[in-house]
Amino acid sequence: MSFTILRTMSTYYYFLYFWAPLALRRETSSMTTLTRIRAFRRHPTLCKSNETDVAITTYDNDEAICRDGTLFLLPQQKSTYMYITLFEKLGLRLPFNTFEKELLTILNISPCQLHHNSWAFIRAFQVLCTHFGITSLANMFLYFFELRAPHKQLWASLNGVSGRGLLTLFNSSYKGFKVVFIKIVAPDHNPFLLEGFPLYWCQSPNVQTPWQLGDLDPSEKKDCLMLEQLNIIFDTQKLLELEFQVVDLKFHIGTYLQISLKFLVSCFLLIS
Repeated sequence: MSFTILRTMSTYYYFLYFWAPLALRRETSSMTTLTRIRAFRRHPTLCKSNETDVAITTYDNDEAICRDGTLFLLPQQKSTYMYITLFEKLGLRLPFNTFEKELLTILNISPCQLHHNSWAFIRAFQVLCTHFGITSLANMFLYFFELRAPHKQLWASLNGVSGRGLLTLFNSSYKGFKVVFIKIVAPDHNPFLLEGFPLYWCQSPNVQTPWQLGDLDPSEKKDCLMLEQLNIIFDTQKLLELEFQVVDLKFHIGTYLQISLKFLVSCFLLIS
């Protein structure tokens, strides 16, 4: 694995990113050296196929998470920042699929801008849809989850829409992820790795009201109703843990379905 060393402008963040809170302008990474990057790449998997399809580059020690590569006069190689916990704890893999790209684009947020509990929702939703033979679509996801306005322009979070609970919170106190992010670039043989979604921190995420059934097309509406009428809030951590253990995942979800069915039957008997 070869790494290209890119040198970028150093100490202009206070002026270029006046809109960003101090916490963002000071959010720099400990993963800037070739030694740290090589050590990291010995273990986690970053790519769905071949690891050489994703490249990580070194960068300046004071390069902030909110840096926008489009602002510089000199031509810059496209890049994006991602916290390593997304790969280590949540099993996120590159390249992003159509669902993930579309969601980031609709919400107008970069990968590093979305809080990790929210990424867990996105990952678990896909596991759930795959199990039930449903195509994961951004419109459907936004029926169950809504983007809340980020506090002081910091990390954006997705919350479950009231009355449409589907997934538990991955971690009620997700800490320790800051200052450990990597800078990803597209290798020459995979130039489209970073196409189709916002690469850099966006000043104005697209905060919307929750989607309603009337906003969905018939097939999306049918699948959303199916998930909603299960009346089950699934364990996000467990879904991600069992993602590639098909038999165990089927048993786990089946247990939820049996409990839900027994509850519905008991309610019916009480009413009758």
